[in-house]
Amino acid sequence: MTFKAAAIQMCSGVDPVKNAADMARLVREAAAQGAVYVQTPEMTGAVQKDRPGLRAILRDEANDIIVKTASDLAKELGIHVHVGSTAIPLDDGKIANRGFLFGPDGKLISRYDKIHMFDVDLDNGESWRESAVYRPGSEARIVSLPFAELGFSICYDVRFPQLFRAQAVAGAEVMTVPAAFTRQTGEAHWEILLRARAIENGMFVIAAAQAGVHEDGRETFGHSMIIDPWGKVLASAGGTGEAVLVAEIDVAAVKSAHDKIPNLKNAREFSLEKIATPAAGGVAA
Repeated sequence: MTFKAAAIQMCSGVDPVKNAADMARLVREAAAQGAVYVQTPEMTGAVQKDRPGLRAILRDEANDIIVKTASDLAKELGIHVHVGSTAIPLDDGKIANRGFLFGPDGKLISRYDKIHMFDVDLDNGESWRESAVYRPGSEARIVSLPFAELGFSICYDVRFPQLFRAQAVAGAEVMTVPAAFTRQTGEAHWEILLRARAIENGMFVIAAAQAGVHEDGRETFGHSMIIDPWGKVLASAGGTGEAVLVAEIDVAAVKSAHDKIPNLKNAREFSLEKIATPAAGGVAA
């Protein structure tokens, strides 16, 4: 089974209405190139670091313009549209960093809430505390599409290989990594992390990214990519501005990679022992 997949690179601003219009234009462009699965970046609806400003534009799922636009596009174009994520308010006052996958009939197939929160302090002075605003998800998920077994992650999740391994063992053939990587961490780790996840699990990785300097002053790394199970980059974008990446996905390559390097099958359980060395002048037990 082969199919065309697309990764949409965006530079979302603070206005969800404009971002929805930009998304629609780019998704239509991808569909015109033959893509039957189209992925948008993390925080497609708005990149807004001002928390009161973000909360002011939030809408529940039933009234969210990104969700509605994606559903309408999927039905109009007869394709699968995957909103990498957008911010959705929750009843407890927190926000979900939530992805949505719509089928060709426009109906919702699956949601995915980002599991790992980006709580870090970077060398350039940037400080991030996603957990102060967002409620982490707790469920990994695989969806059986007509053309592939699709697994989910969002951005910072890529640094947790156990999430990818669990989905690979469960049969995922394509992993999705929509993201809004910072420029500093992206320059250091983005490509190598994506290729490592593809290689170590023998799966395709599709990563649609935010790119460039946003209205709120944030800068994201871009370089959206589609990678095959052998770690080969099939398509990539630059570090700024919009892009539509389309690549042919041959799902048979997943089995081929597993046959060549059967590390999933060869994995073994093991125990771990930590040995304490004696203090100076002491005697080891």
